[in-house]
Amino acid sequence: MTRAEKEQLIAELSAALGESNAVVVCDYKGLKCQELEKVRHLAAENGVHVKVVKNTLATLALRNAGIEGLDLKDTNVLVWGEDQINTCKVADKAATEFKDRFVIKSGALEGKAVDLGTILAMAKLPSRDELIGMLLNVWMAPIRNFTIGLDALRKKREEEEA
Repeated sequence: MTRAEKEQLIAELSAALGESNAVVVCDYKGLKCQELEKVRHLAAENGVHVKVVKNTLATLALRNAGIEGLDLKDTNVLVWGEDQINTCKVADKAATEFKDRFVIKSGALEGKAVDLGTILAMAKLPSRDELIGMLLNVWMAPIRNFTIGLDALRKKREEEEA
């Protein structure tokens, strides 16, 4: 890779990481190529990005994006996206599926470094769509109960007339 290509990669990665709200650093040592492709496919389905980058280039891109405090050692893959919960869920799902070969190391939420516990807690939260569904279900409950009551009253009156 030439110096110009490296600079272009750093610039593109810096821009992408700067726009993201969550970055998760994972170790993928021992992961087969097909398994890494599964992780990429899972990420694409959830609007999350996955990229394997050399540690020096990733460190420069993270610094340019204003994300400090992530220690990159050994083999690393970056998982990032705008939705914090989806990003953490993708990393957690991959770590669960590929046990010891895909391990979450650390991450950053809104540009600030967080520990593994925070990432796992974010992964357990319901997604935005699930929360909206729960809220709509709560809002619709009184209307649903009212219509069930009206229908029961109608049936009772029909039985009394017959």
